[in-house]
Amino acid sequence: MCFGTPCRGKGGCAMWLAGDHHVHTQYSGDGKYRVIDQVRQARAHGLRWIVITDHGGATHAKLGVEKVNPDILQAREAHPDILVFQGLEWNVPAAEHATVFVHPGREEVAVLREFESRYDGGVTGSTAVTDAHKELALSGLGFLADALTDRRVEDALFLANHPSRRGLDAPRDLRNWRDAQPHIAVGMEGAPGHQAAGLPATRGPGAYRGNYSRTPGPDSHPPYPPESYRTFGGFDWMTATVGGLWDSLLAEGRPWWITVNSDAHDVFGDTSVRGPGSDFAGDGRHADPVYGGEPNRVIGDHWPGQYSRTHVGADALSYQAVMDGLRAGRVWVDHGGLLSGLHARLRADDRTAGLGETLTVRRGDRVELVVDVASATAPNWTGTVPTLARVDVVQGDVTGTPADPDAFCAPGTKVVRSFEVDTSARTVRLTYDLGRLDRPVYVRLRGTDGKRGAPGLRGAAVDPHGPAMDVRGGVDPWQDLWFYSNPMWVVPF
Repeated sequence: MCFGTPCRGKGGCAMWLAGDHHVHTQYSGDGKYRVIDQVRQARAHGLRWIVITDHGGATHAKLGVEKVNPDILQAREAHPDILVFQGLEWNVPAAEHATVFVHPGREEVAVLREFESRYDGGVTGSTAVTDAHKELALSGLGFLADALTDRRVEDALFLANHPSRRGLDAPRDLRNWRDAQPHIAVGMEGAPGHQAAGLPATRGPGAYRGNYSRTPGPDSHPPYPPESYRTFGGFDWMTATVGGLWDSLLAEGRPWWITVNSDAHDVFGDTSVRGPGSDFAGDGRHADPVYGGEPNRVIGDHWPGQYSRTHVGADALSYQAVMDGLRAGRVWVDHGGLLSGLHARLRADDRTAGLGETLTVRRGDRVELVVDVASATAPNWTGTVPTLARVDVVQGDVTGTPADPDAFCAPGTKVVRSFEVDTSARTVRLTYDLGRLDRPVYVRLRGTDGKRGAPGLRGAAVDPHGPAMDVRGGVDPWQDLWFYSNPMWVVPF
């Protein structure tokens, strides 16, 4: 066994590569850092891949998407040990934002520029929630698919960003995006960036984690409850609710993966200010930042990798391998360096399946979940080594496509086992017997430092010790750490 690596059912081991798919620079109207600044910080915090995703819009489409590319090329050359993707943060027509990024190549700039000019909600005036604008979003995904077919770019991916922040992404939108282009639309942020925003006002912004401070607006999906506009342990309501929206997709057998990231614009504690004399409208960028001022205490971002990490199982340190790993769901995520490694698989006799995979078994075969956890060994930004206290196994039946495309509940999903973790051990093996299965099921993992919790939104019988709702300026994100894994399925025949 290659501990700490994704050992897949067909044999062979790969590597886990931590990364961040949502990072801003001076080419965003509300950004300030150079590309090389973000890349260097990502490397310093242990990341191996990063996506530059400056905001879509008229100025970016006209100037920024092309002007940022030389900076990205220089960063790739200066730091070949970290993969630097070019993408953008798409204003999805009739929805929230999303990361769109492509494999590096001769037409990466041309494809992104054309995509943004034709399909960005800010550029085309299509932000209002209408059926026509929803169709435009699907056409945008179709444009990316055509770019692959025509070999203009080698690959492209879409990940929905902060999906519950304003209540714009209806459940049917997630389903429609995935169904329209399953090779491209693969998932969403399980937790938003801006996590330092929740630091108490005595030493930080005193706001909500993730800047999830909204209430329903005229375009919000009406059935969403008030709590959907808040985070739980820093995670989006869609992800954090056991038996909620994410589980409703997984219970269909629908692959829909979660990630985390920094959404870094302006970093808490940093001493830089935006360069003087900036003319963003004319130049498509801000002047280079100037350092030496007072530490920033009012903006709630972390550097890439400083707090949020998306771990992708990849066959190599290559752009395609990372994109393949994301698409396949070989992903687990954590906050605050809670873990140093995770290796989870389902096992039946000599057959196994890892994260994102499906284990096919004979009806009545016994299936076991095996999880190896490597505890954190290095201090995080606070100077302390985080301690994992508990690991939860979440299991649900696969029930098929619901009659209502806006369904966001999976009634049969619940926490089926919780393990108290021996914090003195460097590595821990946990096993859970799923029994002899006669129906398709899925399982996923969640874990915590145990410092803050509450019964889940669907009741203690479903989730007795879930993440608690975050409150304004009342939660230190470094004292409320969680990890989540993507799911695995079992299908008897």
